[in-house]
Amino acid sequence: MSDFPTAESHTNRKWRVLVTHNRIAESAVALLNAHDCDVFFSPPYDAPDVVAARAADLGVDAIMVRQGQINEAVIAASPKLKVIVKHGVGVDNVDIQAAADRGIPVLRSMGSNARAVAEHTIALSLALIKEIAPLTAAVKGGQWPKPTFMGRDIAGTLMGLIGYGSIGRETAAMAHALGMDVIVYDPHAAATLAQGNITAIDDVDELVARADIVSLHCPLTAETRHLIDARRLALMKPTSFIVNTARGGIIDEAALAVALRDRRIAGAALDSFAAEPPAADNPLWASPLVLATPHIGGVTHGSSKAMAEIAARHIISVLNGQAPDAFSLATPQSLGLRKATA
Repeated sequence: MSDFPTAESHTNRKWRVLVTHNRIAESAVALLNAHDCDVFFSPPYDAPDVVAARAADLGVDAIMVRQGQINEAVIAASPKLKVIVKHGVGVDNVDIQAAADRGIPVLRSMGSNARAVAEHTIALSLALIKEIAPLTAAVKGGQWPKPTFMGRDIAGTLMGLIGYGSIGRETAAMAHALGMDVIVYDPHAAATLAQGNITAIDDVDELVARADIVSLHCPLTAETRHLIDARRLALMKPTSFIVNTARGGIIDEAALAVALRDRRIAGAALDSFAAEPPAADNPLWASPLVLATPHIGGVTHGSSKAMAEIAARHIISVLNGQAPDAFSLATPQSLGLRKATA
């Protein structure tokens, strides 16, 4: 599936689905084929104008978004387009307003990668607490820091979660199992928080000031963009860490680079960035206190299969005339977006 297939390489099924990647789980392709959908692939991170040209040439009825920007040009390219579905849950690479303006629902594969992202969050957190990266660098560099090293305990570490959706809940459960204490800020999850063994915090400032690990699990919206800025980084303890397996724009990366440079916090682990892929000269790379992974927290065999199958079912449902699943629907209102005015 590495090459872009042409229309001639497929059967003449009723509907056409464009996937912005070179592969999805074979089970999802089979599911779509069984429901009269041909599946076409567009390489990840191709420029929007290239994707738009493919969508127009194929006359696609649906787009399954994995990687790359789905802007207004892509959304307008095919007059037959009826639905956009994310192979995952984050939709900041889709122009939600442009889709809404055309009456095209944008759906997310809710809950499909929650455990995988939570596992990655915990893995990054433990690597920070146990100083795995600097110790590895020291030993490989011919040093032996054992005589002076004193490690930190996982048990009793206070993890502060910003966001308590499906990923936040999985992360909290794993943190508790390791002996961590958990506090949460999420004004939209009061009922869920009351049911669990979780301490709710009413203010982000209080959470970042108290937590040993600040872990982000909220969507990127107008409200959450640069939620972690220079002021809030200054509130964190110099021994604390920040972990982001959500969306890069939630953190002001320039402010984070300065905080790390000045050792105002002890480290950061990032799986997402404001621009992806990030630039080779990103100021964050100057700090030895940064762990970075390429937005793969939710990319496991199990989660990828679940994401593709859920996305496929959304597509099949809408193409067959059913109403979009309300829980999975992303709208400008739900994401705190505002329609531009002239």
